[in-house]
Amino acid sequence: MSLFPTDLASIQARIDAIDPVAYGHTRNYTDGAVTRLSPYISRGVISTRQVLQRVLARGYRLHAIESFVKELAWRDYFQRVWQERDVDEDLRRPQEDVRHYELPSALPRAATGIDAVDAALRDLFRTGYLHNHCRMYVAALACNIGRAHWRSPARWLYYHLLDGDWGSNACSWQWVAGSNSNKKYVANQENISRFTRTALADSYLDRPVEELLGIAIPPPLIDTEPFVAETQLPATATPRLDPSLPVYLYNYYHLDPLWRAHETANRVLLLEPELFARYPVSPLCIDFMLRLAEGISDLQIFTGSFAELRALHPGLEFVFREHPLNRHYTGTADAREWLSSAVSGYFPSFFAYWKRLEPALKKEYA
Repeated sequence: MSLFPTDLASIQARIDAIDPVAYGHTRNYTDGAVTRLSPYISRGVISTRQVLQRVLARGYRLHAIESFVKELAWRDYFQRVWQERDVDEDLRRPQEDVRHYELPSALPRAATGIDAVDAALRDLFRTGYLHNHCRMYVAALACNIGRAHWRSPARWLYYHLLDGDWGSNACSWQWVAGSNSNKKYVANQENISRFTRTALADSYLDRPVEELLGIAIPPPLIDTEPFVAETQLPATATPRLDPSLPVYLYNYYHLDPLWRAHETANRVLLLEPELFARYPVSPLCIDFMLRLAEGISDLQIFTGSFAELRALHPGLEFVFREHPLNRHYTGTADAREWLSSAVSGYFPSFFAYWKRLEPALKKEYA
């Protein structure tokens, strides 16, 4: 079975297989009871709300699975930040102690000198998946040990991730790098060995955490290179649109096969070269997207701009889902599904967001 099947039945079965209690106890371990749902949430196939409701329908109570619910809430929180702020820039303060704005060459070579991290990177290149704790290790090595600004290595990681979500990715890297948090995150060798169940002696991280921010850049992290990548988008024909029907738009962040499924419309997956030039993704990611798109009935694919698509029939109504990357669309914007639509806007920290979200969830799911 594929690590990430793309049919809806398998995705829903994966939700039903979640053990949210075990998740809370083991999620930080690379062999823990993680859900592997993030690629489907990032591509808009399912929502955090759908996941929570399906889990609660099995009899779990909110207070018993708080750790699991918080992880869903983190994803919503970063999306709310992205709605209100430019996540391409340092959010709360300039990143400190930056030596360069390139990509540490050790990352694409999987040669950081930290065995567990390098093994995880090789798996990333093969599968498009990287455990969340390993993402933190990679970001800490690049930004806080290697002194890179977060943006280039964050774009590099996004390129490879099947669950690449620029809002979550950029905000997470900034959290590690200290530009969206109160302090930088670092992990020593003891921490990495514990959560990856590996052993490595005498690495440059083999010292107390409080000493790590002051060390010289280790030799494996000295060399840098620009991050340069292109997205290989499919060549497509001009879509055949029925002028008597609206156009329902899908994109890289919106592939929900159940969205307005019982309504008659032209359905078009829009792949805009300008967007993918700004945020490139790998062939593995494009293939995953296209396989997910097969679950949407009567879907046509168009590689081109929204303006080009709209010009085909200027009078047509366009319907889509709200997202920070499609603010240039015109037409009817459906709201995304959130854990709670009662909590919106910008919050400077997850703690402040959770303080508002938790009572809203308790009220809804009491």
